Amino acid sequence: MTDIKKVFLLFAAGMFMVSCYTPSPKEKVMKILQDASDKGQFLFGHQDSYFYGHAWNDTVPMKDIYAVQSDILEVCGDYPSILGCDLGMIESASERNLDGVPFEKMRRAIVRQHKMGGITTLSWHAANPVTGGNTWDISCDTVVMSILPGHKYHSRYNHWLDTVSEFILSLKDDNGLQIPVIFRPFHEHTGSWFWWGEDFCKDEDYIALWQYTYRYMTCKGVDGILWAYSPAAGKPGYMNKYPGDKFTDILGLDAYHYGGMEGKSAFISSTHNELKAIEAIAIEHKKLYALTETGFETIPDSKWWTGALSEIMKGTCACYALVWRNAWDRPNHYYAPFRGESSAADFIEFYNSPKTIFIKDLNR
Repeated sequence: MTDIKKVFLLFAAGMFMVSCYTPSPKEKVMKILQDASDKGQFLFGHQDSYFYGHAWNDTVPMKDIYAVQSDILEVCGDYPSILGCDLGMIESASERNLDGVPFEKMRRAIVRQHKMGGITTLSWHAANPVTGGNTWDISCDTVVMSILPGHKYHSRYNHWLDTVSEFILSLKDDNGLQIPVIFRPFHEHTGSWFWWGEDFCKDEDYIALWQYTYRYMTCKGVDGILWAYSPAAGKPGYMNKYPGDKFTDILGLDAYHYGGMEGKSAFISSTHNELKAIEAIAIEHKKLYALTETGFETIPDSKWWTGALSEIMKGTCACYALVWRNAWDRPNHYYAPFRGESSAADFIEFYNSPKTIFIKDLNR
């Protein structure tokens, strides 16, 4: 065989291998997010969108069908492309999370979201493993250290990770493949309102906890998820507790609009500038980045969607933005529009923008 024939056969074999390569479910999700970023678009997300809304609650009693209702759906006729869920209280073997959502219903909704072509992100407002209090129990300033290897509450934390891993591993598609989700633990750590917050956790302990959590869950078989690191806005030291490139897929920012209408311009400017700063870090570390939580409680600005959120995202490559939940039992705790809400018309304009991506956009 001539050298030319050998080269041709090797090239043909390589091309065959490339053409036969099938991306993993995680890689497919990464591509959706990367494509949005590359085009200057972003996926829109809403926390707990299918479980309850401003004037309805589908968690009691639990139904034996997939959730189909959503405040977002009622306003624009489409679903958010990112479904936000929270695992808080799964660590205590509760059947429901901290907001009353049955974990079985959550599991079914995540499967349905995946079938529709959408993505799910999981936060985890874990209870305080030392005191037994909730996530906001900051009465002890050594909690993170106490659950690291070799310390008193380490085995308890391992048991919690077993429970979280079991839930994520239960998320399967019709072919039995793992459904990839964005996992966003220990968020807003640059603030001091959670037990893992800035005032209660040394940099090295936070990094050790994140890396241990990653390795433990990976050893359990949870290797198809995207890990999101999301400090709180307006706080210094964004990268002080960064777990490292091996342990992170998405750089995030949690930024809420406070200060009423008077604070609008400052919110837009500061959040946009922080996203641009994160963009530079994301490029350096070859990571995606996102506005992982945002919103304006009760949305008193009827033009907030086109006049604030769109302005923040303009000129950035952030791949998604997620607004917080619409509580069914707290009339003034909502962050997304619902039928008849004052910003609903503006949201439709926001929805029709070529920059925003909802479920129907992912299926075109």
